[in-house]
Amino acid sequence: MWESICLTLAATAGNNIGKVLQKKGTVILPPLSFKLKVIRAYAVNKSWAIGFLMDIFGALLMLRALSLAPVSVIQPVSGCGLAILCIFSHFYLQEVMNAIDWMGITLAGIGTIGVGAGGEEQEASSVSIIQLPCLALSVVILFVLLNGWLRICKRQRREQELMEYEVVEEIIYGLESGILFGMASVISKMGFVFVEQGFSKMLIPLCVSISICCSGTGFYYQTRGLKHGRAIVISTCAAVASIVTGVLAGMLALGERLPSAPVARLSLLLGWLFIMTGVILLVSSARLMRHLPWPLRKLIPSGVDRNFNLRRSGSRVKDPSPSAVIQASTLHHLIPTPAKEKA
Repeated sequence: MWESICLTLAATAGNNIGKVLQKKGTVILPPLSFKLKVIRAYAVNKSWAIGFLMDIFGALLMLRALSLAPVSVIQPVSGCGLAILCIFSHFYLQEVMNAIDWMGITLAGIGTIGVGAGGEEQEASSVSIIQLPCLALSVVILFVLLNGWLRICKRQRREQELMEYEVVEEIIYGLESGILFGMASVISKMGFVFVEQGFSKMLIPLCVSISICCSGTGFYYQTRGLKHGRAIVISTCAAVASIVTGVLAGMLALGERLPSAPVARLSLLLGWLFIMTGVILLVSSARLMRHLPWPLRKLIPSGVDRNFNLRRSGSRVKDPSPSAVIQASTLHHLIPTPAKEKA
C-alpha cells in the first residue's frame, strides 16, 4: 500500500510541477500549432521539454499506482498534488506562503499518512458488471440535472442583464469538472481490474483512452467556468467533487470496501477528511486571510495572493495551464487564472 501511495505522490508531483515548468517555458514561445518550426521551438526549450517529460512520467506513475491500489486510496492522496506544488513554488520559485498555506500542507500530509495506515487492510477490487450500467446511468442523470439547473441560472441571469456568474453556476461547473476527473481515475483502474479477472489485456488501453476523454471533457467544463467565474469557488468544488467521486465510484463499481478493523477504518476516514480540508485551505488561503480580523491578520504572516500562480517578477510565470495528456486525477488542481476572481 505504501508503495502505491509513494507512486501517487511522485506522479502528482510530476504532473503539477511539470505544468508549471511548461507554462514557464511558453512565456517566450509562440502559440502551439502543428507547424514544424513551432514544434521545434517547443522541443528545444529546456523548461518546456523538462516539464512535458515530467508530466508524461507522472501520468505513467499514476497508472502504475492505480494498478496496485484501490482508487478510493489513490484518488484522495492525489489531492496532495496542490500541496507539493505549493512547496515547489515556495522553495524553487521563491513564492511567499502564508500560515494557512502551511496549515493546508500539514493537513494534507497527515491525511496521506492516515490513508496509508488505514488502507493497508483493504481487499482487492472486483468489478460488478451489474453495477457498471447503474453507475454510468447515475452520472448521466446527474449531468442532465446539473446542466438543466445551469440553463435555468443562465436564463435568469440574462433576464436580469447580469454579466458575472452567479455562485450557483460556479458551483455547477466545479462539480461537473470534478466528477469527470474522479471518473477518469475509476475508469483507468477498471481496466486493470478487468485484466486481473481474466479479461483481455486490450481493455487497459481502452479504459485509459476513455479516461483521457473524461479528463479532457472535465477541462472543457472547468475552462468554461473559469472564463467568467471565480477560481476560488470552481477549484474548491472540483477538488472535493473529484475525491468524493473517486471514493464513492470505487466502492460502488469496483467493490472496494472500508477496512474491517475499527482503528484502520477511522484512520482512513480521517485521512480523507484531512486531505480534503487541506486542499480547501490551500485553494482558499488568500481569501481566508483577507477575512481574518485585522489584529489577527497582523500576527499571522501573509503571502502573496497566489491561487496556483507564480509571482509576477522578472521572467517568472503565472497561471499554469493544464494540457490533455494522460491524467487520472491531479491535473485539475492547476487552475488557469484567478484574475477574474471577485474581491
